[in-house]
Amino acid sequence: MFDHLGVSTTPGVAAPDLQQLRERMRRLERPTPGVELAQAPSVRALPALRGGTSVEVGDLGLAMALLAGPTAAGEWCAVVGTPDFGAEAAAGLGVDLARVVLVPEPGEHWLEVVAALVDVVPLVLLRPPSAVPDGTAARVAARLRRRDAVLLLHDEPGRWPRCEVRLRATRSSWSGLGPGHGRLRSRDLEVQVREGARPPRTVLLRLAGAAADLGPRVEPTPASPRVDPVWRAG
Repeated sequence: MFDHLGVSTTPGVAAPDLQQLRERMRRLERPTPGVELAQAPSVRALPALRGGTSVEVGDLGLAMALLAGPTAAGEWCAVVGTPDFGAEAAAGLGVDLARVVLVPEPGEHWLEVVAALVDVVPLVLLRPPSAVPDGTAARVAARLRRRDAVLLLHDEPGRWPRCEVRLRATRSSWSGLGPGHGRLRSRDLEVQVREGARPPRTVLLRLAGAAADLGPRVEPTPASPRVDPVWRAG
């Protein structure tokens, strides 16, 4: 029975608290936060990659470092439309290449490729071939939320709308090189972080890992003069 005070209950059971019901409804109306993917130690100062979001990353090396944590934790990822993705450099940054699906040249069907991969892997790195309309970005965003997946966009600033986080490398320096020899052992990176409408902030990162081994400089040995053989008729 309903009365003027609220819902009647059986004896010994307290009536529901109206304020608690209102708070529960507000929680249901808010979007559920996506699952956070693992982060490598070198990028823990950055916002965590959260399922259902897209993140713009202007620097390919930084994008590789963001792949390292999830793949090391056993997750699969995909790299689409990025033919210059260096497997050796990625491995040096901690990416488990055995858990990476590479689609370097998806062609005109890149959007369908991304949609299919989002269904099966939690993290996709994409370099879009062109600027994306807002409607297309909205459809991709809805799919990311349904699948609890993350889209990393290695792209120029602002070409993909609706990004929750934008990461832009503003300064970079390498260490480990000597005069003509050595190994690129680490990279110091200054990153500008923009999260939604919040004021931008700057984060300093050190990305460790051998990206290239230049080895010692070896001076060329002067070549011996070439002597053509002399063939004689017998």
